Formats: sequence, structure tokens, C-alpha cells
Amino acid sequence: MIRAATVDDVPEIRALIRELAAYEKAEHEARATEEQLREALFGERPAAHVLIAEDDGTGGTVGFALWFPRFSTWTGTRAMHLEDLYVRPHARGAGHGIALLAALAATCVREGWERFEWWVLAWNEPTVDFYTSLGVEFLDEWRICRLTGEPLAALAAR
Repeated sequence: MIRAATVDDVPEIRALIRELAAYEKAEHEARATEEQLREALFGERPAAHVLIAEDDGTGGTVGFALWFPRFSTWTGTRAMHLEDLYVRPHARGAGHGIALLAALAATCVREGWERFEWWVLAWNEPTVDFYTSLGVEFLDEWRICRLTGEPLAALAAR
């Protein structure tokens, strides 16, 4: 079952984010607190949205997808950026990941958004294979750019 997250899901969302970060070998980078997530997801001006995947048999949370709208100057429409998609190891292969992606794709279609985009780590072969099976187009000619810390502060000071 796929459902929209509620404010009561924040502790579980944070746990899932930390599990994803550990899987991606970057647990030290997952610093978001429950308070930050509560404000970002359910505050006055939500920055992102979350879908929760639950096991139909137990009702337990087995995964999540965190996304936010973007805007494409080329298409003149909003688009969707999927920030995180994670299914707990014991629940993989049962259709939860594709159910989350299908629900997000349905949102795009319903809203008239022409793009649904996300990133995947190149070393994550099982996930790359999963996305390939869905017909995903990998944009190898684009590189992700990121400024943080001192370089971000230095540029801001110019």
C-alpha cells in the first residue's frame, strides 16, 4: 500500500533516511533532525512531500519516496525531482519500489508535468538495473554540481 506521509511518520521517515544513507555509505551526511523534517514536510510552506510504502500483510513501513516539484524552463511546466527512494532490504523485490515510482509518475501525469527526474549512484548496479528495466534514460552528458561549506560561503561573499 502506498500512502501520503503524515506528521506522525516523521520519526520513521528519519529512520528510513538514515538507513538509505548507510546503504549509500554516507551515514555521516544524514544530519536532518526530526524537527527539521517536520518543518520541511509539514510546516507552513512544505519544501517536499513523502509517500510511504507499507507491507499489506503487516502494515509496517517498508519504504518511502521523498520528492519536490521543480520547474523546467525548456518545457514551461513543473517537473518532479525524486530526492530519495528507499525500500528496506527485507521488502525488496515485492513491488514496493515500483509502486512508489508508479504513484509518483501518476502525480506527474495528473498534474501535466513532463519530467520526472532523479539521481542514482553509478556503483549501485541493482538499482541501475531496476531503473533500466523501467525504460529510464540516463543523462550521461550532465554532471551534478554542488557547492557546500567554504566554497559556498566564498562565492556568496563575492
